Amino acid sequence: MEHLYAPWRYSYVSEEKIEGCVFCHISKHIKEEKYQVLFHDEFCYVVMNKFPYSPGHLMVIPHFHTDKIEELEDEVWIRMSIRIRQAVSLLKDVIKCEGVNIGMNLGKAAGAGIAQHVHYHALPRWIGDTNFISSIGEARVYPANFGEIFGKLKQKASKFFI
Repeated sequence: MEHLYAPWRYSYVSEEKIEGCVFCHISKHIKEEKYQVLFHDEFCYVVMNKFPYSPGHLMVIPHFHTDKIEELEDEVWIRMSIRIRQAVSLLKDVIKCEGVNIGMNLGKAAGAGIAQHVHYHALPRWIGDTNFISSIGEARVYPANFGEIFGKLKQKASKFFI
């Protein structure tokens, strides 16, 4: 049997679980460093995904709890769209990604991990970031320290989120 070392996942199984909506919880505790919030305003916040698909995976999340984008007020939707664009610029500048996937998974059927609260994803990508280990070994290797990436993003966030 092969073993893969993923120390950042330990907190997933060892931390106390948040009751209710995790995104609403973060919204109420926005200043706590452990939630890795890069920026927030009265409409939404930008956070580094704690269990990312790729290093630097960011999310833009409205403070308003809903699973339907059509329930968001226009000003919230517009602000989220501006923030996702700014998040892309931040990722390109700080971690020098060669591309970014952005999008939303609306509902469990669409692949949403947290379906009860809409949110945008910004996933940094690089040429060759999927290789044989992903294709054949069905595993992902991240050549990055997530805490270090958060520190670099946080240091420059105020220049991008205006």
